[in-house]
Amino acid sequence: MIKTGDTIPAAELATMDENGVRRLTTDEIFKGKRVVLFAVPGAFTPTCSAKHLPGFVSNAEKFTQKDIDTIACMSVNDVFVMDAWGKDQSATDKVLMLADGNGDFAKALELNMDARGFGMGLRSQRFALVANDGVVEKIFVEAPGEFRVSSAEYVLENL
Repeated sequence: MIKTGDTIPAAELATMDENGVRRLTTDEIFKGKRVVLFAVPGAFTPTCSAKHLPGFVSNAEKFTQKDIDTIACMSVNDVFVMDAWGKDQSATDKVLMLADGNGDFAKALELNMDARGFGMGLRSQRFALVANDGVVEKIFVEAPGEFRVSSAEYVLENL
């Protein structure tokens, strides 16, 4: 599993912009920036929609005040679902919504999980990390079924 001091692995994620689907490399996302990336098991799922993403949206300005350049949300969902979820949550002007459609990035981070027992296939674990110029400063990985250490409030307290 990725840990403090490790470099973010090379991968490609997708987001939606005014021109449609846009592919972003991890270099484009992380290079020369201080980024908070948080991952959820699935867009539109209960905890993710009621607590996880809304916490980062409502605290976006506080992250900026702590020298965070980008807040990014990642899920193993397709780019269209991530775009719709971002719009539904009024997140698109505060949080970069990233689709890891096949789970390749979650797997590269070694933070993937098997959620087939819940009918969700292979997904990302719930986590948050802070990276500075592509190097992990802090990482917060939730225990199965938990939502605490990857919350916006917890990450802010630990910046």
